[in-house]
Amino acid sequence: MKTSLSAFVLFTLLSAGAHAADGPSGEAGVGVGYQPYDPSGSRYQTVPLPYFDVDWGDFSLDTDDGLTWNALNANGWTAGPFINYLPGRNANGSLRGLRDVSDMAQLGGFVQYSPADFWRLYVQVGQAVGAAGGQGGVLGQVGGELGYPLGFGIIGSSQLSAHFADGRQMSTFFGVNASEAQASGIARYNASGGFQNVTLTQNFEFPLAQHWSLVASASWIRLVGSAADSSIVKEIGDVNQGTVQTAVSYKF
Repeated sequence: MKTSLSAFVLFTLLSAGAHAADGPSGEAGVGVGYQPYDPSGSRYQTVPLPYFDVDWGDFSLDTDDGLTWNALNANGWTAGPFINYLPGRNANGSLRGLRDVSDMAQLGGFVQYSPADFWRLYVQVGQAVGAAGGQGGVLGQVGGELGYPLGFGIIGSSQLSAHFADGRQMSTFFGVNASEAQASGIARYNASGGFQNVTLTQNFEFPLAQHWSLVASASWIRLVGSAADSSIVKEIGDVNQGTVQTAVSYKF
């Protein structure tokens, strides 16, 4: 799960674009998360979270993966375009003197192999759009997820993913130019492209009543490569980060 102020917009796009006669199915709800303020882990924040796991024909809306269209769907393979939300940052507090980063959208494509409902392997790559001048770039992830029953109606799933970005996208959050170094006191740093982090996530869904569930997840994030070597991370951030999120959802 992740914070997304544009979740309502994505849901509207889903409703307008999907055309399946049976209508949407899945889960929707609201919750709260405790998570890093920005990718460097400079500080943590508690934020309200929307929760979506909705399918409508070949369209899906997921809190983590955004809005996807299964343009290709055969023999366990799905592929198509997606749009997702990328939160920015305000350079305040310990980040004062660095650049503000505007909220962005990620437009791209994905390929997924999932011959059964309880596991999947996937890769997605996209371009960050809507950023201020010089910000944004190419980013994506590759990973896998395995779901399993735990008894008493409780469902668990474990997900491992590796996230990567090009030099421009990496510099957006982890680079420090000369003027920023002077204003912030953080050493100058030129970020390069490559893998940004490895993330391990554990999810649970607990039944509460008919149609109602409590969903929860906890993630461990380990920065790697140029992101881990950033002067921002070394001076005010952390290479090891965590998130905890929970929501109450309604199944329809």
